Amino acid sequence: MDKRTEFSAALKESLKKRDETAVASIRLILAALKDRDIAARSTGNSEGISEDEIFSMLQSMIKQRKESAKLYCDAGREELAEREEAEIEVIQGFLPQQLSEGEAEKAIEDAIAETGALSIKDMGKIMGVLKTRHAGQMDMGKVGALVKKKLA
Repeated sequence: MDKRTEFSAALKESLKKRDETAVASIRLILAALKDRDIAARSTGNSEGISEDEIFSMLQSMIKQRKESAKLYCDAGREELAEREEAEIEVIQGFLPQQLSEGEAEKAIEDAIAETGALSIKDMGKIMGVLKTRHAGQMDMGKVGALVKKKLA
């Protein structure tokens, strides 16, 4: 089942269960997906964005919510932070199984070996390989820090 179908099915299921958080989160996902599909079509891609781009979009949405939750916690607005955390859980449900720390380190080492990276200047090549191979399976923010550490 492709992601678009999965989102629609999850929305219907959430509506039946009257899960307001899931309904709102999935509607936000669908709206973001529609925006990106329209942008892709304007560049000549009639299919819309790819599955990897959908995973990237979902990870961006999670990152935004984590930042918002932190700001809400800092401001003493726990109820809003909890809502952001609940949305994160819903969005994470659409991502593939995340790689363990050991698997992520192995993937980074393989990418470094494959690209022949020697210094921090080669970080972009490594990140490109990792995004292509492990879309949605790794938090690229954390991975970036690991790559820097390995190249230093």
